[in-house]
Amino acid sequence: MDGNILLVDDDVSILLLVSDVLEENGMNVVTARSGEEAVRLMEGQSFDLILLDIMMKGLSGLDVCRKIRSRVSCPILFLSAKDSVKDIVAGLDLGADDYLTKPFVLEELVARIQAHLRRQMRSDPRRASAGPIQIGGIRMEPEEMRVTRNGVEVPLSTREFELLAYLMQNAGQTLSRERIFHDVWRTEYGDVGTVAINIKNLRAKLDPDWRYIKTVWGSGYRFVTQNGFVEEESDDRRS
Repeated sequence: MDGNILLVDDDVSILLLVSDVLEENGMNVVTARSGEEAVRLMEGQSFDLILLDIMMKGLSGLDVCRKIRSRVSCPILFLSAKDSVKDIVAGLDLGADDYLTKPFVLEELVARIQAHLRRQMRSDPRRASAGPIQIGGIRMEPEEMRVTRNGVEVPLSTREFELLAYLMQNAGQTLSRERIFHDVWRTEYGDVGTVAINIKNLRAKLDPDWRYIKTVWGSGYRFVTQNGFVEEESDDRRS
């Protein structure tokens, strides 16, 4: 099962072992050896699931979860040698979705991750089975999570893909930053300014001339419709 996983642990042996097993099961794994590094990584990319050790120097796993939970909607699974009911409840109260104590059985870890990813897929309308969408030169294939522009594949992060899918599925509508944040990030909390950052990233990769993603000043953003894009191309040719 595909999935973009962030694995955070200050034990290098665990990073190597777990990342090898997950990659053997078809997942892409990004590793971080500290809470501080994990937070930095999450500022620049999106993940489908986060595996987070609790006992680390500097920012602990609990600290990381507390800092990021309002900004990320993906499942967070704690890995920890702490196995008391109090510790488990503390982790879950901070917004974690699951808790696995060390030492753990690798097969169980993989099974739990796959279960969370399946649940995430079922609950995400942007990844429901749907046919390809094409507007102008941009083509999106939701089931394959594949995007091309003029036939050339463009790699996007999970969050960028979700944002683009939402914009294209609502082409022609002006969408406020607040609505986009609520529907794509699926949370009531956090900084809606992250929408502008991800729009900027999408434009840099797909739309440097701002031909597809329009800024409606004071209102939000609008992805052009197929007809709207054709008309704009015609206008450009006449000028």
